[in-house]
Amino acid sequence: MKKEVSMFDRPEKLAGYDIEQYVAFCGNLSWYDFVTSIPQSVFVVTGWKSNGKENACLHSWSSFMGSGLDNFICVLGKVDKGGHMYQSLKETGVCVLNFPSKKIYDRCIKTIGNNQFETDEITASGLTAEKALKVNAPQIKECFLNIECEYLWEQELFAGSKEVVIAVRAVNISMDNEYSDQTKLGRYGKNGYLYYIDQPTNPETGEITTTINYGTVEPGEPL
Repeated sequence: MKKEVSMFDRPEKLAGYDIEQYVAFCGNLSWYDFVTSIPQSVFVVTGWKSNGKENACLHSWSSFMGSGLDNFICVLGKVDKGGHMYQSLKETGVCVLNFPSKKIYDRCIKTIGNNQFETDEITASGLTAEKALKVNAPQIKECFLNIECEYLWEQELFAGSKEVVIAVRAVNISMDNEYSDQTKLGRYGKNGYLYYIDQPTNPETGEITTTINYGTVEPGEPL
């Protein structure tokens, strides 16, 4: 049996806190983010700030798609127009998407706090910045996959939104040999791609039923 979950008929509290304050604190989310808990891949977007300092933004809410042999596109689904990441992309036209494994996830989270304009955000978080090969941007050495990208276009999520969708196109990819081989560390499983999962929430009570920080994906059996 299915029950309709209304956007507007919702509990006043989420995880014991005022629901509007809670979703704002979590990154200007929607109530439906917590109702659905749809996983999204986790990566760190890096570039240069206008003062030459490293910018690093832990990011999710994005999708990847190919279009013909020569075009691999990432649609960054939610970028704050007031953030360093947006400013860096607009000023330089390039960035790197860096995919961490769980062994460095704790350091990637530190980039959230180390986001002052005068801070080298990669270095301050205990990670190693190195020059990308094809674009003028730093990348994270410890990440097993680095996708160098150029800016294509942007669009507001809705009229007047403070956030935009941005499309970037891959121009170069570097992948650790141990991860490109699924018989070794591999891209999937406990060592591979990480997925951000909003804490699964009871839509009737607002109670968080399971606390989840990140998840991984296991390859299924052939059909």
